[in-house]
Amino acid sequence: MISACVWSLGVAVAFGMYTYLGYPMLLGLVGLFRRGRPPVASAGDWPAISIVLPVYNEEAVIRETLENLLRLDYPADRRQILVVSDASTDRTDAIVREYAGHGVELLRLPSRGGKTAAENAALSLLRGDIIVTTDASARPTPGALKPLIASFADPAVGVASGHYVSVALMDGHANQAESWYVGYDMWVRRLETRVAGIPGAAGCFHAVRAPLHLRVLPEEISRDFAAALLAREQGLRAVSVETAICSVPRVPSLRGEYRRKVRTIVRGWHTLAFKRSLLNPFRHGLFSCILASHKICRWIVPHVALPALVALVCLAPTVWWARWCVGLTAAAGLCAALAWWWPEHRRLPKVIALPAYLVVGNVAALHASIRAARGERTPLWEPTRREVERAA
Repeated sequence: MISACVWSLGVAVAFGMYTYLGYPMLLGLVGLFRRGRPPVASAGDWPAISIVLPVYNEEAVIRETLENLLRLDYPADRRQILVVSDASTDRTDAIVREYAGHGVELLRLPSRGGKTAAENAALSLLRGDIIVTTDASARPTPGALKPLIASFADPAVGVASGHYVSVALMDGHANQAESWYVGYDMWVRRLETRVAGIPGAAGCFHAVRAPLHLRVLPEEISRDFAAALLAREQGLRAVSVETAICSVPRVPSLRGEYRRKVRTIVRGWHTLAFKRSLLNPFRHGLFSCILASHKICRWIVPHVALPALVALVCLAPTVWWARWCVGLTAAAGLCAALAWWWPEHRRLPKVIALPAYLVVGNVAALHASIRAARGERTPLWEPTRREVERAA
C-alpha cells in the first residue's frame, strides 16, 4: 500500500516537473543547435492586411480600441479594419459607424453565433494578404504591427503571434498572479519559436497568411489555436514575435479568470480533436511533442494530481513528510478560497495570490476537461470584461 502511494506521488511530481520545468529546459537545449532567421522587410514590402475585430457588446471600450488600431504604424492604404459585431445589443455598432470616414468597416450579424461563427462570416469581406485578428480589450503598442507582419518575409512562417503582456490598475488585486503566468508562457513560446514553432497563437493579437485563414472552421473551436495547427499541416511554422507587444488588462477577479479558463480550455480540447493527427510524432516530429507538452500536459496536470493527493492522505498517518504536504495542500486550497471571494480592487498579499491562482487554474482545467469529454461545446462567448479604460 505504501509503495503504491509513493509510486503515485513520484509519477505526479515527475509529470508536473516535466510540464513546467523540464519541458522548457529541453526546448532551451534543443534551441542551442538551431538559429532563427530574423525577418527583413522594407517600407516598400509591406503587404495588404486586413485587421479583424470580433465584438459583442463592447460599447465601453470600442472607441478606445478603434483609436488604438488607427494609431498603429502601418501604411493606411494597405490596411483594412473590419469590425464584426455578433448581434450586439448595446451602442457598439453605432460607435463603430462613427469611424466609417476613417476606413473602419462594420459587419453586423443578425443573430448571435459566437466568436468563430463571426470570424467565419467575415471571410468573404477580407481583402488582405495577411489577416490580423485582435480583441476589443487588446492594446497593441503603436510599433507592434510592423514587426508582426515583417515575420512573413520568411516564406516558412504561416502564423505570427504577438507578445502578450498582462497589465492591471493595481498590482495587488485577487488575480495578480496572472501576469506571472503570462510572462512564463511568453518565455516558453520564445523557446518553442527557436525549435519548431508555437502550437497556438495569442488570441489577443496575431496574424495569419490569407490562404490559411480564409476557410470556414467549426464554431466550437478556437481559430487562434487552429491557425498554428493548420499552418503546420501545410509545412509552415507559427512564431512568437517578441517586439510585437500587445497589452491586455487582466481579469480583476479569480472567479472571472476561472470562467475564462474553463471556456478557453473546452474550446482548446475541441480544437485539438479537430487536428489530432498532428500529435503523431512519426509524421510531425518535434512539433507533435511541443503540441502535447504545451497543451495536453498542462491540461491533465490536475488529473494526475488527484490520485497523488489521495496517496498523500493515505500516507499522512504514518509518514511525517506526507503530513506536511497535506498541510501545504490545504493551505493552498484556503488561499484559493480566500482569493475567490476577495474584493476585486483590494490588495491581496502576494503570498496568497500565487498559490490561489495555481489552484484555481488547475481546477478550471479539470472542469474543462470533464465538460469537453461530455461533448459540451461553447460556441457563444461572453467577452471577459477587463479594466481596459483603467489599465496602465
